[in-house]
Amino acid sequence: MIMKSYIPMLLKPSFLMGLVFTKWASTVLLCYFLITSTVYSVEGLHVGSKVRGVNLGGWLVIEGWIKPSLFDGIANGDMLDGTEVQFKSVTLQKYVSAENGGGMNVTIDRDVPSSWETFRLWRVSESEFQFRTTQGQFLTCNGRGCTVSATAKSPLTPETFEITRNEKNRIHIKIKNGPYLQATTGNQLTADYPDEPGWDDNSATFEMTIAANNLHGDYQLANGYGHDSAEDVLRRHRNSFITMEDFKFLYEHGINTVRIPVGWWIAYDPDPPNPYIGGSLEALDNAFSWAQEYDIKCIIDLHAAPGSQNGMEHSASIDGFTDWPTSPDYISKSLRVIEFLISRYATHSALLGIELLNEPSAATVPLDILVSYYKQGYQIVRKYSSSAYVIICQRIGNADPLELYQANIGSTNLVLDLHFYNLFDKFFVNMSPGDNVQYIYKSREGLLQAFNNSNGPDIFVGEWVNEWNVANGSLTDYQDFGKAQLDAYNAASFGWCYWTLKNDREHWDFEWNIRNNYLQLGNSPSKKSISTLGLFGLACTWFCLRDVFRIMI
Repeated sequence: MIMKSYIPMLLKPSFLMGLVFTKWASTVLLCYFLITSTVYSVEGLHVGSKVRGVNLGGWLVIEGWIKPSLFDGIANGDMLDGTEVQFKSVTLQKYVSAENGGGMNVTIDRDVPSSWETFRLWRVSESEFQFRTTQGQFLTCNGRGCTVSATAKSPLTPETFEITRNEKNRIHIKIKNGPYLQATTGNQLTADYPDEPGWDDNSATFEMTIAANNLHGDYQLANGYGHDSAEDVLRRHRNSFITMEDFKFLYEHGINTVRIPVGWWIAYDPDPPNPYIGGSLEALDNAFSWAQEYDIKCIIDLHAAPGSQNGMEHSASIDGFTDWPTSPDYISKSLRVIEFLISRYATHSALLGIELLNEPSAATVPLDILVSYYKQGYQIVRKYSSSAYVIICQRIGNADPLELYQANIGSTNLVLDLHFYNLFDKFFVNMSPGDNVQYIYKSREGLLQAFNNSNGPDIFVGEWVNEWNVANGSLTDYQDFGKAQLDAYNAASFGWCYWTLKNDREHWDFEWNIRNNYLQLGNSPSKKSISTLGLFGLACTWFCLRDVFRIMI
């Protein structure tokens, strides 16, 4: 037990005057220094502990790559929202193109497809779609005989088209309740094909190429299935993917924190805006109860903001665009979600902190807008809790880690979240196992130590994984890589959190790594109540106080 109540007495001038010419003066000051030289400690965890956590990814915010089978039952499942498609006229042998990427006419005159010839789907039903250009406008055609242009700012009936296709990916496109589109000899796209086209080489037949199909998030799942089927799929998933048994497993392996990604629609539960499906709030309540049962803390992470902060599936992007920073309404709505979450859980014993936003994109989210949002979010959390940690995430992409460290967002219990992966960058492609390990020690650990020596927020490695771009790595290779990361990330003043608890890809799966000995947690600072220097300081203080009290008696 640290005898903290005696320390202020020992440092009072009146007491020190009596010791100033004795051997005890220097001893007491040395002991005080040693006691205060403890490891970084996170308020709310056990004394001297830092976060030793795991993310519950793919649970309340869907990421199709984590569990692809969630999408298996969707009709035309390769034509979800955000799928990028290209259309080639079989008669002209040219591609449909939105001039200048949108805002002008549509032509059929390009030999090779690029961005102007690529359209992102907005799915209305399994056979009805709207087409968004790279500049954000939609293809539109206002009735029989019209010429298609790319000038609509938002999609309604004139922007909705029906698609039929055969097994060879040949398609016919028609305006809703109207005629089929055809490629004219003047290289235009018009709604005036006279009959029902066959699949031969005619002007109403096009070849469709799916250029990218990368988005498999909450929006794609809910809109792809339709409300009733999606509700059934998500209910079964939420009830089985993460359970109380998982919290028991984490507790038994020394994990003291879970980071729980949530989507903005949780604040509107049980009836969120279409197409999102209610039920995630009940699941989050369950997580807090399970965490309390096993003495685990919770970080709630706003993973998906309205409009999407990075254009990726894990931010529930509709089509890959990042609209969050462009709309004050989206930002205000995000702040209301933060207020909803902190007001609901502020007094819950399992709450450790609120992460205001996950992985905003450096390419599309301006720093000044992000800092303003973080400052407002910090104040909202502080309105309900003086102790809950407020976590701000670094922008992903080409961003300086110091940009938020020096932003003066808040004064107490502020944490900067950094995500470290030896992936997603060609820099790591040709690294050997040894190169990866050395990079962790020389670059990552050094960066964290530099942060620790500065006056700023606590540092949190909120995502990392025991996976890399090494083909055919051995068990020992993975163990060495995992050890290097644990050694380095244990230096983070707030701690670390593995991504993620469960995943169909084995090395991303925390449980699989532990059960198969690919990741060896070993001893962690989270299990130490105080540093070695601190323990020595306690012993020193005890002997000092023992003799002092003898004198006083």
